[in-house]
Amino acid sequence: MADTTVRIDGNTLRLPGGVAVRFVRTLRLPETGTHALPPGLGEFPVRRVADYPDTVPEAWRARGGVMLPVYLREAMWLSFAGTTEPAALQVGVGKVCAVSGRPWSDRLSREPQNYVVLPRQPWLDGINSGKGTVRQFVAVPLGLGATVEGQVTGEEVWGGVQLQSFPLKDEELARWREEQRRRAEQVVRSVKTAGAYGAAMPVAAPPAPGAAPAPAAAAGAARPRAAAAMGLGVGGSMRQEVYRDDRSVRDWARKPAGRVFVHLVTPPEWRRITGEAAPPSPVDRAAYTRAGLPWYDYYDQDAEDLAPIDTLGAVQPVGDWLGDDHDPWQEPTPHQVKPLKDTPGKPIEDGDW
Repeated sequence: MADTTVRIDGNTLRLPGGVAVRFVRTLRLPETGTHALPPGLGEFPVRRVADYPDTVPEAWRARGGVMLPVYLREAMWLSFAGTTEPAALQVGVGKVCAVSGRPWSDRLSREPQNYVVLPRQPWLDGINSGKGTVRQFVAVPLGLGATVEGQVTGEEVWGGVQLQSFPLKDEELARWREEQRRRAEQVVRSVKTAGAYGAAMPVAAPPAPGAAPAPAAAAGAARPRAAAAMGLGVGGSMRQEVYRDDRSVRDWARKPAGRVFVHLVTPPEWRRITGEAAPPSPVDRAAYTRAGLPWYDYYDQDAEDLAPIDTLGAVQPVGDWLGDDHDPWQEPTPHQVKPLKDTPGKPIEDGDW
């Protein structure tokens, strides 16, 4: 029987089939214009809901999964670095697919595509909203209608982030592993031929764009209560492709190997539930850019971008709902934009969602 266990390894979620997902803190982009990829500012801490049965809301216990703390309007991106074998990963925001804009589904679809292909897709910074662009993931409270969920479905019920992974079918996975074995042998032969000097080793996926150090985390139990629920809205636009799958959908398993519900927690709720302080709010954009620290540009000439999705393209940024709070934008200088490419813990309990 296949293992459907999801675990936390540090702050990385490990889904069956070798899928690795990290939630990365970042700078929030202006809501006008299209920008380079913002930097990583450290990982969000991730905790199992089941470890806090006396302090998490009852609804969260029913859904299981994990939780992480986010500030109002804080931006994040998802890193898939460390994924070891091919997988199709569905990403939901309030149970709306971040790739297709369609309702959450237990099946893979190609028209429109409702998943990203790992490790081909190295990261995802937002919803698929335009040709070669995404709109940044930004945290907002439920109840205002500002989330992607609220704008697409007309109601806000779920919030959070949902992940679901599909491995290759056994015969396709065996074929892929054989191809990797042959490539490894070719590399070994080329290294021996070259005298082991200057030979390059293949890399499964590009490095995640995280140049700045992670913010330092600072170090009360109470009865469960209704939490200030959070979901994801959208912020500014950035240059990023969501790659079209070059396999047949029939190559993937028909049922998911594992899934997990990720609850987004306000910093006060995080402290109340876990007894820990949330990491401090990230440095502002202007200070980061003035310091000469890098932004990123990623281009892959061999990949095909998915077409824009009308449903997601119509989602309005959180500033239209909450008002503009941006300082004047300082564009990074050209030399600051860096090109990229040409032991597990206890099982995470799944629940009813």
